[in-house]
Amino acid sequence: MEAIERYLNSFGQSVVNKSKGILKKNKKVVTGTLLNSISYILSQSKQGFTLKFLMADYGKFIDKGVSGTKKDRYYVDYKGEKRKSPFTYGKTRDGSLTRALDKWIVMRGIAPRDDKGRFISRNSLKFLIARKIYTQGKEGISFFQKPLKLEMRGFTTSMGKALKEDIINKIEQ
Repeated sequence: MEAIERYLNSFGQSVVNKSKGILKKNKKVVTGTLLNSISYILSQSKQGFTLKFLMADYGKFIDKGVSGTKKDRYYVDYKGEKRKSPFTYGKTRDGSLTRALDKWIVMRGIAPRDDKGRFISRNSLKFLIARKIYTQGKEGISFFQKPLKLEMRGFTTSMGKALKEDIINKIEQ
């Protein structure tokens, strides 16, 4: 089972590396929390191997997007099919989106000006951005779905080769 374990480790690492690359390419790295949280765990039991991917909870919202109150958002799953985001903003606003935007605005260095050249207050900016996100939603970038799809294309062939190698090694022993 060494060849299968090697293959599954390379499969997991490839998905993780490509996912991180897509996040960087799409400039979705602000604090690095999501980027650093993406990993995988390969475990073995009597039934076989289990490959589990991990990431910060909010990664699923960036991957699959969030529909707004006025616009639905879509993502492309690992099978290549376009799907509606399973996430949507609720009917009530509890202020959590506005609070989360405060740190994000500071880290991104966003400081727009009005028509007269004056800086817009951060509270006004947070309100405007939150309202836009709440109504229009956030588009998913499929940063995890795309690499998974790419790796799944050759899964059967590569897994078959690894299985063959393990069987031959067992017979030779």
